[in-house]
Amino acid sequence: MRSRLRAWIEALGDQFWLRPALIVLGSLTLAQLAVWLETAHIAGYDASSPDANWGYSGGAEGARALLSAVASSTIGVAGTTFSITIAALTLASSQMGPRLLRNFVRDARNQVVLGIFLGTFAYALMVLRTVRTVQESPFVPHLAITGAIALALLSLATLVWFVHHIATSINVETVVDAVHHDLCEAVAARTREAPDLTAPSGTPGGAPVAAAQGGYLQAVDADSLADWARDRGIVVALRVRPGDYVPTGFPVAFLSAPVDEAPEAVARALVFGRRPAALQDLEYSVRQLVEIAVRALSPGINDPMTAGSVLDHLGDALCRIAPRYLPTGAVDRDGCIVLLHPVTDYGGLCDAMFHMIRQNAAGSVHVLGRLLDVLSRVAEVERSTDRVAELRRHADLAVAAARRNIDDPQDLADIEERHACFLHAQDGRPARKDRHFGV
Repeated sequence: MRSRLRAWIEALGDQFWLRPALIVLGSLTLAQLAVWLETAHIAGYDASSPDANWGYSGGAEGARALLSAVASSTIGVAGTTFSITIAALTLASSQMGPRLLRNFVRDARNQVVLGIFLGTFAYALMVLRTVRTVQESPFVPHLAITGAIALALLSLATLVWFVHHIATSINVETVVDAVHHDLCEAVAARTREAPDLTAPSGTPGGAPVAAAQGGYLQAVDADSLADWARDRGIVVALRVRPGDYVPTGFPVAFLSAPVDEAPEAVARALVFGRRPAALQDLEYSVRQLVEIAVRALSPGINDPMTAGSVLDHLGDALCRIAPRYLPTGAVDRDGCIVLLHPVTDYGGLCDAMFHMIRQNAAGSVHVLGRLLDVLSRVAEVERSTDRVAELRRHADLAVAAARRNIDDPQDLADIEERHACFLHAQDGRPARKDRHFGV
């Protein structure tokens, strides 16, 4: 249930309208409150003497003109600003990938900016309807109009800030850094300070349980499923992990013994959605970074510097994992393993990070050299022999790609030298040289 709730909260972040709607409701409430304070004569001034007012001190006609100007200008600025924003994001998505648009949609600052513009518009309309001239029992809510002036000034400052924010947020380095930050948070949340239980080897079998619905698996409520398995004295072996696409009817789990209510229990523990989610998927941010690098290496963009920057950030993530342990996917209750579920291991994580970049950079001396540099630095930090062996495998693949695709003898010699530096780092010795490609 907790995983389902977290997945629901995660999905709320994708709703671009939610924060603006809340701000608009708050603005409507604020307008009603300001008018009520005026009519209740507890606002601290005499409404019948506007000249003594510390805020707006004009008459009804001026109030209507002012509120109309605030309302029309803010809604016009909101429409124009976000039209330009959509155009800018369209251009950015062609370079960095459409899936990264989700990061812009989830950006709370963009949502708050839209909420301020729309909230100011709604506030001005609500106050405008209360202004009455002499022919209509005159009433001018001076306090509420002063609030409209303050919101208009806030909207002006927000517009200036938003132009700066959107110009910097579509910069590729800013995007890479933001996704890297999400990856670091996922590493901290999905890794352990101490080793987990050792999962038994071999492929588990038993009574299959099919998925009642299909889609991307977003979260697994492992605790509740483990408790259910303990109460029935069985072992549940899941076959899917967060981030996998599960077809309808696919056997998602095997039970050591058949249980009648097993399909309902497994369905309650698995949360599916129309798209992958970062909630429990360690590779989610990795795939976003790799997509940026692969698009940067396409012939239409041809930006190996961006691919090199992505490799640097991926290497930093591996260095953060070095002193920590990845989960094994074994969950116990009362000393007995009752749940097994697939998880990301170190080799799979390295494959997700480096395979596609290496394949698309087979002829790029700069990117292959940077890849070997990153692997060398991670190997100096890593102390696990199994993990270093995985790094060695990718270093060998990189130098093999260079031998197949790089014709220039000097460039190939540079790659070979980088590979030799990795071998030194693998043995615990510092690299012999620290040269930079493309400089």
